[in-house]
Amino acid sequence: MAGFPRVCGGFLLLCLLAWCQGGNILVFPVDGSHWVNMKVLLEELHQRGHSLTVIREAKSMYIAEASPLYTAITINVQGKWGDFFDFLQDVIRGLRQGRQMHQEFFNVILDFHSFWAESLNNFLDDEAMVRRLKDSHFDLVITDPAVLVGVVLAKYLELPVVLNVRWIPGDEGHFAIAPSPLSYVPVPGSGLTDKMDFFQRVKNVLLYSVSTLQRKFYLDPVFNAVCEKHLKAGCDVTSLLQAADIWLFRSDFVFDFPRPTMPNVVYIAGFQCKPANPLPADLEDFVQSAGEDGVVVMSLGTLVNAMPPEDAEEVAAVFAKLPQKVIWRHKGPRPSTVGNNTLIVDWMPQMDLLGHPQVKLFVAHGGTNGLQEAIYYGVPVLGIPLFFDQPDNLLRLQERGAAKILELDQLTQGFEESLKEVLHQDGYRRNMQRLSRLHRDQPTAPMDRAVFWVEYVMRHKGAPHLRTRAYEMAWYAYYGLDLVLLLATTATVLLVLLLALFRLLCCRKKRKNKQQ
Repeated sequence: MAGFPRVCGGFLLLCLLAWCQGGNILVFPVDGSHWVNMKVLLEELHQRGHSLTVIREAKSMYIAEASPLYTAITINVQGKWGDFFDFLQDVIRGLRQGRQMHQEFFNVILDFHSFWAESLNNFLDDEAMVRRLKDSHFDLVITDPAVLVGVVLAKYLELPVVLNVRWIPGDEGHFAIAPSPLSYVPVPGSGLTDKMDFFQRVKNVLLYSVSTLQRKFYLDPVFNAVCEKHLKAGCDVTSLLQAADIWLFRSDFVFDFPRPTMPNVVYIAGFQCKPANPLPADLEDFVQSAGEDGVVVMSLGTLVNAMPPEDAEEVAAVFAKLPQKVIWRHKGPRPSTVGNNTLIVDWMPQMDLLGHPQVKLFVAHGGTNGLQEAIYYGVPVLGIPLFFDQPDNLLRLQERGAAKILELDQLTQGFEESLKEVLHQDGYRRNMQRLSRLHRDQPTAPMDRAVFWVEYVMRHKGAPHLRTRAYEMAWYAYYGLDLVLLLATTATVLLVLLLALFRLLCCRKKRKNKQQ
């Protein structure tokens, strides 16, 4: 009998392992840098025995069709990532000249979502493909709602949804699900912090109104039309987002400004980060040759292959003056001003470099992934924001004294001075290392939280008990306007009655006075 508990324990362990291997997950990712962090999550889920199916675009730049991690379903999309990248280069040239291309940017984003909506229409019209998806008996959908295809598809398949999220079309994810008091919650793109004076609060409200109207009248109808065609009762995409079971949110309040949240929001900032691996021998030799001066690392992320040539020449010339060694990810023509201290590479092990003790500064565009890695390893940042969320991300670190922002149109005059400021003023490194200590001081690792909640949704067939009923309420009920109207009407009726009574009493008094 002594061995009976061990036998039972072994049997239970086998049952648990069998369950862990049984998860069947449909994934709709977004290409570019969003795929970088989605892939990290998929690698962990694959390692824990889950089966993954990824829907990808035929001309995807980063999502491979053949992978040991997942089975791919490839669909055709009208628009091309290449066209989108060409437009981003135009945006960079415009920023370099001090031009803000807000309307052009919005039009391209609208076209981008329209292409995907039309592709989803065609996808759902393919009866064989729909049958394949339904016959696969998926347990849930993991999707990035920066593009809403995955959310609509999950509703069509009647599957639970886990969002790998920070951004939704036209907004930051919190604005769709959580109370967002505009007195201290800055709107994306506002350039504001959580400390706003009166006029800044006015600006914040106006920008929120504009972004809400753009989303409601331009972006949402693109996918609402798909819902009307393919879902029996139709849908509103904002309500679909609010009905998601779990939000794996790629942020936390070490990085972001504190604000209200919800029970089904799980913060996983830095979930892709891990202790640095040793560098390749040739790269390690280059880093060590820097001596006490250390190393500067520069990368502008996955969406920008190369800076405009004139900017690259300027940057290379400034780097050449530094006593530090420089590792620069740059795919454009080699600048003529490159110094002997600068190593230009097509690709680099960014996290392993940031985790190296010789690295003193990270010159970055301000993407979420790179900044969270900088926080994890405690490396101060000189930020050159380009587009999307990058200015807001860098603003958060600058407000905490861990980064300095240099606008692209100030590059010629300010790059050298800004580099030296962040390199030589110890406050930047001290503040970033403080953020690193705060970020690392957690009871569970962000990746473990992410995987737990994915498996939680599979075990319980969703997590509706964590959702508020807000998404089922009419907008006027959510904001209490019907109550305000009732109270105002009641107060008005009472006031009118009181005035009528007062007038009646006055008239009686006057009549009595006349009779006397």
